[in-house]
Amino acid sequence: MPVTASSESDSARDSPQSVPRLGRRLSDKILVAFHHACDISDLEIAEALLHALEIMVTRKPAPQQSGRRRDMESLVAAHERLWQLRNPESDE
Repeated sequence: MPVTASSESDSARDSPQSVPRLGRRLSDKILVAFHHACDISDLEIAEALLHALEIMVTRKPAPQQSGRRRDMESLVAAHERLWQLRNPESDE
């Protein structure tokens, strides 16, 4: 029986190599993407990612969630970075 593209992708999805990494929280991955967008001066995407991060940080925390203070500090720092990129003349 020939292997079809569908069955190949099904078996690849079930293989151990395709299991998603769970080392970082979603908010951490969004923050990394935000900084990458800033690095390449894509401020529109950076703003959208920052908005997603705001939603995650400001919603009611899950009982097992820790590091809320650190998350809020990262959010403030991200806002400051975006503001600095949009207002470079204010650096004195």
